[in-house]
Amino acid sequence: MNNYDYADKVAVVTGGANGIGAAVAERMARSGARVAIWDMDIGSPEAKITAIAEANRLLVQVDVSDADAVAAAFAKTEEAFGKVDILVNSAGIAGPTSTLAEYPLEVWRKVQQVNVDGTFLCCKAVVPGMMARNYGRIVNIASIAGKEGNPNASAYSASKAAVIAMTKSLGKELAGQNIAVNCVTPATAQTRILEQMSPEFIDYMLSKIPRGRFVTVDEITSMVMWMSSEENSFTTGAAFDLSGGRATY
Repeated sequence: MNNYDYADKVAVVTGGANGIGAAVAERMARSGARVAIWDMDIGSPEAKITAIAEANRLLVQVDVSDADAVAAAFAKTEEAFGKVDILVNSAGIAGPTSTLAEYPLEVWRKVQQVNVDGTFLCCKAVVPGMMARNYGRIVNIASIAGKEGNPNASAYSASKAAVIAMTKSLGKELAGQNIAVNCVTPATAQTRILEQMSPEFIDYMLSKIPRGRFVTVDEITSMVMWMSSEENSFTTGAAFDLSGGRATY
């Protein structure tokens, strides 16, 4: 496992109490960062989160789709840690498995609000400070579904395609400064998001992965750690596949 020096860095990880976000937050803290974990559910974080020294972690309950809540979380983070160097947008929901024709309108909108608006609002909060300090790393957790589209998952697929496009746009906007904006497009990982999906849909997604297994949160974290590090000083506006061979472009 590669080691990175995150001393003096402050990271915000949305959806950081569990799953991919928790794995990222724990490894960043282990590498020397102070980590602010923004999550809807901070009442039952994974043990790896509670094991982080209290001086190096901040748990903030926040609905990333709520602009006022994001602004309040950002203010609380700056008050505690003074700045934000790194943002990892991991908060997201899958929505139900359904054909587009039968997809509930209110659920469609909720998926877009959390996955797309949430990513936008968190980026909008941290970018001005990164620009002022001429340093920042932003990593958005997208999905292979955003590149290929999964049947019976139109809302999720569309939202992750939007995250990929947003990443590319923001990366170009900030390319003149020492700020890198990238995303990962993983295949399915064994996390709590699978609880929102039918067994048949999970089997379908597994069948599409040539590796024959789901990606692990630690494998995703390893990619995110490099993307969030000072070493990633050139690449921006890119989508990094973690698809086990599924991605075709």
